[in-house]
Amino acid sequence: MSDDKILRERLADELTGNGSLRSPQWRQAVLDVPRHEFLRGGYFRQVDGPGPTGWEPVMPDAPAWLPACYSNESLVTQIAGTIVPGDIQGRIFRQPTSSSTLPGLVVRILEEAHIEDGNKLALIGAGTGASTALACHRLGDDLVTAVEYDQDVAQRARTSLAACGMSPDLVTADGLLGYEPNAPYDRLVATVGVLNIPRAWIEQVRPGGLIVATVCGWMYSSELVRLTVHDDGTATGQFLGGQVSFMLARPHLPPPLGMLPDLDDGEECEATVGPDALDDWTARFVAQTAAPRTQRFQMERAEGGTQHVFLDVDSGAWAALHREGNRWLVRQGGTAGLWHRIEDHVTRWQRDGQPDLERFTITITPEGQSITW
Repeated sequence: MSDDKILRERLADELTGNGSLRSPQWRQAVLDVPRHEFLRGGYFRQVDGPGPTGWEPVMPDAPAWLPACYSNESLVTQIAGTIVPGDIQGRIFRQPTSSSTLPGLVVRILEEAHIEDGNKLALIGAGTGASTALACHRLGDDLVTAVEYDQDVAQRARTSLAACGMSPDLVTADGLLGYEPNAPYDRLVATVGVLNIPRAWIEQVRPGGLIVATVCGWMYSSELVRLTVHDDGTATGQFLGGQVSFMLARPHLPPPLGMLPDLDDGEECEATVGPDALDDWTARFVAQTAAPRTQRFQMERAEGGTQHVFLDVDSGAWAALHREGNRWLVRQGGTAGLWHRIEDHVTRWQRDGQPDLERFTITITPEGQSITW
């Protein structure tokens, strides 16, 4: 047996053992799909150290390359929107923009979609093409439509899929708009994070069909959700747990912070909830339901100590908190009461016993998205 097949067996056993891989059809897909074919261009390895995060390329001639291809880890394949491993030597200090998602998460979301024989599938966020290959193995090329935002990423995915003898309909388009020419779909699975479930997805999935996606916010708590589409054009679903995260869809990335407001402006008052409460993943997700487009960062105060800043760039709303003894004090500006909205949601969640995210529900109507527990 070849080295890569031995590694595939080990990976399938690991994913079965941790509960990601539950059905024989998907296990066979993991055994048969060569993930390394989708990483022929290499990947970026994170380099730890002081200062900003650095990344260095690992190419196929490196001893570490093949074992990494079959590790249950995400492997970064693009930096700063255009740079791939073969473009550089040494290190790069920019943000990742595309990756081959860890196999355990890919098979989990495919399992959570309850895909059945004959289902027509839309896959949003093709990336390297590895998840598309798993779907093609399960359903056949003709039933899979994959949508990728980045033209260069899409072309590399097509090349890798062709090397595996697969030719699904892989289109370069904005995945937030779905892909209407091939609709309706029985299932839609997104391997990118979104702030809200796009209306186009609801419209392109038949009634009774399922959508599996990750709902995020700019405080970077996120959760996997499975929605059922209804006859009246609405969709409802439950969150599935597990602190799942994907790279945000590029149109949903946060804007630059720009020039900060005067954080000494506004009236100071005591906060009911301090920003330390949001160190908890679920509490932070609750805060995002009140302010999904708010970014969170810290600054040193001129008077000493740390200031915790929350800023919605688009609306201009902001809140700045600092500790004084055992109290948290807050100043707010812009549109009314950003921190008051956040602490109202978090306080109600605490009062209700701090339910887990699996007890949250999501509803999509033509008027918008609502999340409740």
